[in-house]
Amino acid sequence: MAAFAEGVPCWADVLLSDLAAGRRFYGELFGWTFQEIATDYGTFTRALLGGKDVAGLVPKPDGRMPTVWNIYFAAQDAAATAVRIREAGGRVITPPVWIDEFCVMATAADPGGAVFGIWQAGRHTGFARRGTPGSYGWTEVHTRQPRAVDAFYRAVFGYGMTPSASPSSAEPPAPPSAAPSTPPSKPRPGASPAPPSAEGAPADVVLWTPRGEPPDARHAIGGRVVMGEEYPAVLPAHFLTYFVVADCDQALRTAHRLGGRVLKTAEDTPYGRFAVLADNQGAAFAVIDTSTAG
Repeated sequence: MAAFAEGVPCWADVLLSDLAAGRRFYGELFGWTFQEIATDYGTFTRALLGGKDVAGLVPKPDGRMPTVWNIYFAAQDAAATAVRIREAGGRVITPPVWIDEFCVMATAADPGGAVFGIWQAGRHTGFARRGTPGSYGWTEVHTRQPRAVDAFYRAVFGYGMTPSASPSSAEPPAPPSAAPSTPPSKPRPGASPAPPSAEGAPADVVLWTPRGEPPDARHAIGGRVVMGEEYPAVLPAHFLTYFVVADCDQALRTAHRLGGRVLKTAEDTPYGRFAVLADNQGAAFAVIDTSTAG
């Protein structure tokens, strides 16, 4: 039995050219320690916080591949999930495959082009720690095709979708602390087909809730954000992964000192102070201090 319910974000890893540089960056930024793991498919690096799994660092097998953080959603049956992905208009990039006894893993893209992973737990069930400083907090897909993407995630994972009550739809939603009792930032998917705005168009931000859970902020596990004119035309649809930090501004200073870049300056929201960064190799992610939540 998987440790995470169907469709809940359960793991994240970053694809890097230089793992040693990645360990230095994230080790100091988040306080992670690392352990090398060899599998039949190559070696990857476990990132640990207090001895518990929080993320992975993976070497790029091809230099042409993007330097990027990947998010994985829990699947009870990865093969059946891959079938639903195709039927719903998505694309399976790498079909489900057993990684030793750790998990069954696959990669896919939604109809808008955003890439994500699916994860059927084996010995490795996913995050052993989340929602606390130095660990995963939230994820959201940024897309230009909200109608198709909303329908896709409802069909594949059964998400409920609720429009976010956030006052500013131009800014990405800030993640919750990852604890089920803590609400996230922007829109929240509900159970309706395509959460409409007053004009009948999809809401700029919606929150996702797992199948069977009440469609409200308290139970949200992710979200969808519409990419408007403020996003560069060359920026593709993508997932943004948030990590919880004890102090957002200090995290920005540390990241800058380590060779990272600030992509979106720190901003206060009802769910905490957050910012978007790129690491010293260009992988984008967000940080949020949920202790400042209103």
